[in-house]
This record gives sequence, C-alpha cells and structure tokens, in this order.
Amino acid sequence: MNIQKQIVSLKAKLGPSLCILAHHYQADDVVIHADIVGDSLELARQIPELAAEHIVFCGVHFMAETAAILAGANQHVYAPDVSAGCVMANMAPAPLLETILNRLQSGGKQVIPLTYVNSSAAVKAVCGRFGGSVCTSANAAVMLRWALDQGDAVLFLPDANLGQNTATAVGLGASAIKILNIRGGGQYVQALEPDHRLLLWPGVCAVHAKIHAEHIQKIRNRHPQGTILVHPECDPQVVALADGAGSTSYLINKVQQAATGRTMHIGTEANLVHRLQRQHPDKTICSLHPIWCSNMAKTTAEKLLDTLTHLQIQSVVRVGESIAASARLALERMLAVCS
Repeated sequence: MNIQKQIVSLKAKLGPSLCILAHHYQADDVVIHADIVGDSLELARQIPELAAEHIVFCGVHFMAETAAILAGANQHVYAPDVSAGCVMANMAPAPLLETILNRLQSGGKQVIPLTYVNSSAAVKAVCGRFGGSVCTSANAAVMLRWALDQGDAVLFLPDANLGQNTATAVGLGASAIKILNIRGGGQYVQALEPDHRLLLWPGVCAVHAKIHAEHIQKIRNRHPQGTILVHPECDPQVVALADGAGSTSYLINKVQQAATGRTMHIGTEANLVHRLQRQHPDKTICSLHPIWCSNMAKTTAEKLLDTLTHLQIQSVVRVGESIAASARLALERMLAVCS
C-alpha cells in the first residue's frame, strides 16, 4: 500500500477523533489529506470550534504553537516536523522585545505591541502582557487601527514590509513611521518622538523578500495586459507597482473572481500558485517570481503518515501555561476584534 492510501486508511480508522489542518503553502500531497485548508487567520479561527482529540497541523512551528494555545485541555496538537520554523519569526526574540518595550515606555508613553502571527508563542505572550495583540496579513489593517486606538503608538513586528504596507493602507504618512533600531540588544532605542505613531521592527519574510520591482517590470514588458497581485510581505516598492496586494485568501479570491481567459501573475509561495493553476484551467495563472518556503516544505506526506501511525507516542506540541495564558490573551483580542 502506498503512502497516500495508508494515510487515507489511518484517517478512516481514527475518524472524528482526528482533524488535519494545512496551510495553503503546503504541497499538494499533504493538502489532499487536510480536513481544513486555510491561511493563518482562517486556521486560528477554526481551533476553538474543533472537537477532535488529535489535531495535526501541517505548516510551520508557530502555527502549531497557536493551535496548542487555543486548543482545549483534552486536545493534543502535533506537528509532522517540529523543525519547520520561520526565519522571520526568529528575527524577533521575546527577551529583546520586552527590553525594547520597557525602554520605549519608560518615557511615559504607551506603546502597544502588535505582532504578526508569524512569531513565537513567547513573543505573542509579551504582546499580551503589554496590552497588545496579534494580526495576520488578512486582518492587519483592522488590527493596526485597533492598536492605534489603544495607546500613543504601535510597535509592529516582526515584518517591516507588512507593517509599512499596512500603514499605507490605513493612511499613515511617512513622518508618522519609524524603523526601530534593535542593534546592541536595544541599547540604541530612543524615546518616542511626538509625531511617531508606528514603529516598525526591522524583520522580513525570507521568501517574499526575494520578489523585486524588476520582476514586475519584466512581466509588464512581456504581458502588458496581465494582472499582477502580490502578498503584502513583499517590499513596499513591489506592492506599489502591483495591481493589488493582499493576504493568501485575498489572492485566492481574486483568482476565483477573475474572468475566463484572464492572465494573472501572483507574487507569493509557489505551491499555492501552482495549485491555483490546476484549479483554474480557464485562466493563465503564473508565478510572478517562483519562490518556495523551505520550512513549509519540511512537512511531507511521509512525515504526515509517520505522525498518524505513531499518534500515541508522538511528541505533542506544548506551550507552558505561563506563556500560553498571555499569548492566548493576545490571540483572543484579535479574534474578538475580527469576529
């Protein structure tokens, strides 16, 4: 029996006690076994509603941590490859974030931290303790407006590109935005200036940062009638040159809504773009610039099979309650604002 048939057989045996979640950036041979496929916001929303005892999260580690934080006491979360991390998330260590927030607030102004979901549970916990929250690319504008209403300024982390693109979307001018200097353990952090409303942590997505303005210019020259859509983790110059920018769900919806015969170039992870090509043969769907997330690729059908085969002895993704309680507070603020 091949791997795919073995997975199908184990799923049938486990029945409703099992739920497999997969991010859109997963490969097809994993996605076909998922009970729920979505972006970070869609998947986070699903967790509190799940009744399954065993939740297998096919994505990267911070996503499995989020699931573990939001899961019930009798539920267990598993990751087929616990080494599937996130370069961007690693750019914002929780102790450094806490140090910088304390320094920023020592001047008497309230700085609200807003972390992209691509961050560790420990970072989410710091945000929860400092009155902040979490956002995804799908709700970043909503959550940034919320955060701006909570204090004197917002510290957006760890993706400066998403922060800058979201600031543009909500109408914040350049004079209100400052990129934070985190070198030297935050020793260079200066007091908040009166006109600064948004501080950006200097992190980037190692995948989307590979898309450059020249890629758009080449496509414009070759296919001037085509539509170019990109993810907001891309550089602001790329976003400005594209016809539209938005979350994974936004990109999927735009392709679905496009007229038959339309040519569309999508700037995001290639697994999703290739899947959209197959799902919409009446349209020409191309990668603006082919990029793959090596961490997403660590989850394979073979590892999914191994997880399902050894559920009873498989390591469970755990987040200590001292971190989970504050991180849950930050996540629940997001879910409440975006309900």
